[in-house]
Amino acid sequence: MAHGGGAAADVMACKQEEEEVENKAAWLLGIKTLKIQPYHLPPLGPLDVKVRIKALGICGSDVHHFKTMRCASFVVKKPMVIGHECAGIIEEVGSEVKSLAVGDRVALEPGISCRRCNLCKEGRYNLCPEMKFFGSPPTNGSLANKVVHPANLCFKLPGNVSLEEGAMCEPLSVGVHACRRAQIGPETNVLIMGAGPIGLITLLASRAFGAPRVVIVDVDDRRLSIAKNLGADEIIHVSTNIQDVDEEVIKIQNAMGSGIDVSFDCVGYNKTMTTALNATQSGGKVCLIGLALTEMTVPLTPSAAREVDVIGIFRYRNTWPLCIEFLKTGKIDVKPLITHRFRFSQEEVEQAFETSAGGGNAIKVMFNL
Repeated sequence: MAHGGGAAADVMACKQEEEEVENKAAWLLGIKTLKIQPYHLPPLGPLDVKVRIKALGICGSDVHHFKTMRCASFVVKKPMVIGHECAGIIEEVGSEVKSLAVGDRVALEPGISCRRCNLCKEGRYNLCPEMKFFGSPPTNGSLANKVVHPANLCFKLPGNVSLEEGAMCEPLSVGVHACRRAQIGPETNVLIMGAGPIGLITLLASRAFGAPRVVIVDVDDRRLSIAKNLGADEIIHVSTNIQDVDEEVIKIQNAMGSGIDVSFDCVGYNKTMTTALNATQSGGKVCLIGLALTEMTVPLTPSAAREVDVIGIFRYRNTWPLCIEFLKTGKIDVKPLITHRFRFSQEEVEQAFETSAGGGNAIKVMFNL
């Protein structure tokens, strides 16, 4: 018996060793230095699932980490697995998991909150000070063959929603959360500053929430052309010169044709926020989604005197079910946003991040694993 038990233990150890050798991830080792290396997963807890990642998109925050080893106040101080916009297939379930089964296709919500602090108890778990978020230092991300994640943060995909679309639930969640915070509806005219990935996502989300008219503004004609194709009512090319704000505000207001109820700043520069504040009608709202600068100088007092509310947006909460419903019903189509696709190899990981960092005609760069 003892001999048999030892043999079984050896087999298990061997199997675990093989699995660890098999699992690889893209590690950020330094500025613009990514290397595919082994990634040893934590043990599967009773409420966890093991997911084989099949699709992962590159986010702007991933690009910031890649280029500078930091994003806002989050600083990469040691090697870290990158990536967080992901979907995959369940390979193993914990002993107490009832809602998911091996073979299920799932989209992963990347942030694990503490569930104990007051913010978590109030339901505002996206603001949890102890949040462990894929690919946000010091927490490892999900650009890997496999990850272990809580089952309650893995959402089953319907048959007509692809794994790539599942991965797009993460950026779509930002737009959905912003629309909820701003209370977008059928009587809300929307201005969007910035036609990058999040600006375009916010356009799609605004439409899904019923916004009757959406005007989008950018410095790049290519991005504006994409926005027009995605359903923007008007597109406006602006400069980077803050001296042009007053003239551009008039142009924006004329393009809207009526009062601007909500403006989304999807960039986060002095000029974009100043434009949003000045263009929004009295009693309206400005949502700051883009966090390009740590500090800004903006005309807050005149806006306050007109009761223009400024709303902060940080990630999202409780958005995956609605995102999946929008995708399932066709109310939102994220597929046109995916412009580039790469495989999971050393060469292609490097190419993908250079492509995303380069901007140009790249909107969403997607890995197929």
